[in-house]
Amino acid sequence: MANQLADEHIEMKQQTKDIKLYINGEFVDAASKHTFENISPYTNEIINHVASGDNEDIKKAVQAARAAFKGEWGKLKVKDRLAYVYKIADLIDDHIDEIAPLESFDTGLPIAQTKKMVSRAAYNFRFYAEMVSTRMVGEAYQVDDEFLNYTVHKPVGIAGLITPWNAPFMLETWKIAPALATGNTVVLKPAEWSPLTANRLAEIIDKAGLPDGVFNVVHGYGETAGASLVAHPDVELISFTGETTTGSEILKNGADALKRFSMELGGKSPIIVFDDADFERALDACTWGIFSFNGERCTANSRLYVHEHIAEKFIDRLKQRINKIKVGDPLKADTQVGPLIHKNHYDNVKDYLEIAKAEGCEVISGNIPDGKGNYIAPTLILNATNQMRVVQEEIFGPVIAAMTFTDEQEVIELANDVRYGLAGYVWTQDIQRGHRVAQAIDSGMLWVNAQNVRDLRTPFGGSKHSGIGREGGHYAFEFYTETQIIHVALKDHHIPQFGK
Repeated sequence: MANQLADEHIEMKQQTKDIKLYINGEFVDAASKHTFENISPYTNEIINHVASGDNEDIKKAVQAARAAFKGEWGKLKVKDRLAYVYKIADLIDDHIDEIAPLESFDTGLPIAQTKKMVSRAAYNFRFYAEMVSTRMVGEAYQVDDEFLNYTVHKPVGIAGLITPWNAPFMLETWKIAPALATGNTVVLKPAEWSPLTANRLAEIIDKAGLPDGVFNVVHGYGETAGASLVAHPDVELISFTGETTTGSEILKNGADALKRFSMELGGKSPIIVFDDADFERALDACTWGIFSFNGERCTANSRLYVHEHIAEKFIDRLKQRINKIKVGDPLKADTQVGPLIHKNHYDNVKDYLEIAKAEGCEVISGNIPDGKGNYIAPTLILNATNQMRVVQEEIFGPVIAAMTFTDEQEVIELANDVRYGLAGYVWTQDIQRGHRVAQAIDSGMLWVNAQNVRDLRTPFGGSKHSGIGREGGHYAFEFYTETQIIHVALKDHHIPQFGK
């Protein structure tokens, strides 16, 4: 079996070619001819080489996007524009069985999870095509018989999209779909640690036949390609998903140009389990919420607050779960946790486990396979307090810190005592308490008696240091379109006659 699985990775590597930029409908080398290495999270060996774009390439991509926006794309009827969006969705569906293993190979995410995410990616395009055709409507304001005032939504221009390396394909489409559906053109800067499916998406969109320049991809480092995209004066929108410190730098760099920003940043989300909760379902949700996606998810419930009456039993059962989680080859169907995406990130998570020990915590870890991969075992941190770094800082790995609480007010204060405010989870069969606690938690999103179930119709985003703005549903229109008010006089109303 080991040789068979090794052969699968060898075959994937043999099928993976070097990656170019996608600018103005063509796959091209970086202007500098520079490349960077893409490294396997499973073997830490080189997968391929990727064109490393910089300021010159961003300029070319923006120029192409501007020409398309002012030209053919901007002049299309809405139904014709949305026909392209639907075609992209169909093409993604046609290639799910190819894209999902490519994503697992590149990121270390288990293939059972990437298959679902790729399917969701196709739905993103269909959903936003439908939203634009049915929900992107204006409002009318009649003023007696003198005026009719009405609003229209207009695409803003060039959308600069900077996407993360966790679940890259789905999260890229999460931004690209509303940007294109609303009539903008796009320059995408994918994360350098996960370029394979971003390139595959460029190939799919190229096959869909969009006019040249509508969609562009510039691979490269954040300090070069990303910073140039943010600073370019012709890029009106920047949507960023990633780490909070980077998000803060992006806001600073784009401030002079008064750009629009949508920021989905870090999280340190609490899961609160009261003593009347449905024990088994809460345990399922807690385990899934931190250990799925290798723990590399912004909405992961990385802080567990469990009522003291059930804490001993709940934590004991969580320990048992950790020991049974299947950690292994991301291309194997039964793998539940794979390797972390990059050695640098692996080292960072390992450092936090040492910090936990130094802070006086007990660190309980499951098992990992032998080999070269960036494996961090599912880990439970005990004896933590809210002031510790492992509770206050985002670890972004399969690590959960467990703490206890006595009453409702105490746990609300503990849950809110971090700089982040992205998500939260409350488990109780007292529905009134569920509502009270949910509304008292400082977070952009809160689930009661549920794990992280995404509904595209609803707003997605965080509070405090977890982000600015909301995307999802019609909330995306506020970011990707300009709302214009038109005032029309219906009769000759009074106009003051100055100087007559």
